[in-house]
Order: sequence, then structure tokens, then C-alpha cells
Amino acid sequence: MIEKATSAASIASMLKTLQSHASQAQGIQDDGAAKADFSALIRQAVGTTNAAQVDSQNTTAAFERGEAVPLTDVVMKMQKASLSFEATLQVRNKVLKAYEDVMNMPV
Repeated sequence: MIEKATSAASIASMLKTLQSHASQAQGIQDDGAAKADFSALIRQAVGTTNAAQVDSQNTTAAFERGEAVPLTDVVMKMQKASLSFEATLQVRNKVLKAYEDVMNMPV
């Protein structure tokens, strides 16, 4: 099972994910201002989280049907989906708190 996690395909997938994050990070200018629209970034993050949730559900359902899906893949995808959801939730909470702080500022 550990061999599956360290397989060439798994490593290539991780490398692709890291390259994707690096290209997103290059979209931020040196002064910290984002080049992309904030709503587009949020939409993309929610879409990524949703895709992880759907992938996790599909893998879990396949495992429950008795298909040849390793238990480690099921657990890994469930953890990725959970972590993605928690990160998205924390970002939402921070944005909401910042909005409330701005709205409560005296003029």
C-alpha cells in the first residue's frame, strides 16, 4: 500500500499540483496586490474544494461497491477533501471577520 503512495504516477500528480500552486503564486505582484479578480479566486477555490469532495465520494462509493480501489486511496482522498473544506471554511471566516470589522469602523 505504501508503494502505491510513492508510485511514479502519485509523485507526478503531486508535482503537477505543486507546479499549479507555484503558477498561482506568480499571479501575485511584489506589492501583494493580486492580478486576478478576488471573486474569481474564491470561485476557483470553492470549485477545487467541490471537486475534491466529489472525487472523495466517488472513490468511497467505488470501494463500497467492491471495485478494486485500495483503502489507502479512499482514506487519502477523504483527508484531502476534509482538509480542503477546512481551509476554505477558515478563509471564509477570515473574510467575514474582516468585512464585519470594516463595517463596524466609525466614519
